[in-house]
Amino acid sequence: MSNKVKSAALMGAVAAALTMTAHVAQAQEKEKCFGVALAGQNDCAAGPGTTCAGTSKVDYQGNAWTLVDAGTCMEVELPAMMDGTERMGSLEALDRDLPQS
Repeated sequence: MSNKVKSAALMGAVAAALTMTAHVAQAQEKEKCFGVALAGQNDCAAGPGTTCAGTSKVDYQGNAWTLVDAGTCMEVELPAMMDGTERMGSLEALDRDLPQS
């Protein structure tokens, strides 16, 4: 095998390893954020009577989460509630904005 072929193969292997490392690091830098997803756009956990991804019934449903960049959940900008109360994301399920039973 020529030196050029060996060098190309080595460079390809290094590039592949770096790409895989970047994807793993990116996946680890996400966290569940409750109460920030629009209806039907949650990643999972949308409370009783739902199955998983895409099953939230109302915008900003408090018991439905979506993945956000780690450390940003509490900074997601959300519209205020009808009564003017501020909405914020949470790292734990919330009792607000739940669908009517």
